[in-house]
Amino acid sequence: MSTTSSTPLVEGAPDGPVPVKTGPSGPRARSARAYLTYVAGKLGGAAVSLFAVLVTSFFLFRIIPGDPVRTMTHGRQVSAEQLASLRRQFGLDLPVWQQFTEYCAKALSGDLGTSYQFHAPVGELIAEKLPATLLLTGVAVVIYSVLGLWLGTRSAWRHGRLGDKVSTGVALTLWSVPSFWLGLLLIITFSVGIGPIPGMFPTGGMETGGETGFGYVADVAHHMVLPVVTLVAVGYAQTLLVMRASLLDEMGSDYLTTARAKGLRDDLVRRHHAVPNALLPTVTMVFINLGHVAAGSILVETVFSWPGLGGLFYQALSVPDLPLVQGLFVVFAGAMILMNLLADLLYPLLDPRVGR
Repeated sequence: MSTTSSTPLVEGAPDGPVPVKTGPSGPRARSARAYLTYVAGKLGGAAVSLFAVLVTSFFLFRIIPGDPVRTMTHGRQVSAEQLASLRRQFGLDLPVWQQFTEYCAKALSGDLGTSYQFHAPVGELIAEKLPATLLLTGVAVVIYSVLGLWLGTRSAWRHGRLGDKVSTGVALTLWSVPSFWLGLLLIITFSVGIGPIPGMFPTGGMETGGETGFGYVADVAHHMVLPVVTLVAVGYAQTLLVMRASLLDEMGSDYLTTARAKGLRDDLVRRHHAVPNALLPTVTMVFINLGHVAAGSILVETVFSWPGLGGLFYQALSVPDLPLVQGLFVVFAGAMILMNLLADLLYPLLDPRVGR
């Protein structure tokens, strides 16, 4: 009675069939171990970056000129004893090293402290303002990512033509324009009105007030137009230029020539071969932009008086409200670290050579 081996064989070898290793030391196992090592390295790097953020957020904002206690009591008659009592209340009388250790311990447990000026937990203040920032920057990021990818692909595939020159020139111009300056121009032109152009949009804020239901949605959308246009104008330019440069690097590759030689249409060659291989740098850009969703745009929110985290950060800096500034900085930087980590973990799915 003959037996059948369960080990896969490779025919055609000089000395007969050769077993292919599929066990713990086979190619799949080595690939899985390499990916796990890659993930562990990225997680470790993210943890180190987060600790660096905590250190930076604590020491950086303590070099800002100004005494928070004196700023909070400005214009009122306060005795030296009362000032000392306030410093003890906020822990400002402790040695710096002790303040730092307490700050790190609380931050790692999710306690970002209590705001000096609002007398409320920093986490609650951030949670209150976060939806407005997510709405504004989230809509802008989606629009300018899609627009930048589409225009960047078309511009690179038809490089050297008039459309490419125009779109690249406009993108370079908008990329170099400060967002707050562009926002002020839009307010002057479309909110205040200039010449034959009437004022059509609000100068700032998120809502007029008194609206409910669909009227409220339309009111918020009306207030969003100018700040979203400002963010899109600057953001799409960067995405377009990165996608265009990445795709141009791929266009001279031999695999595209082979795809054309097989008779594939130019449109299929672009969508199924060139664009997927040009996406890695753009994926990084998109995830960085997603990280900016939490941070919003401090300057744009300030210019348009948008009630989000950007305006809250500006208010905190003016005191300086150290717990609030530090908490916002940790949230902003933490969002960027998280998005970069997700991009790194996605790379091996887009390009199997990454992490091997």
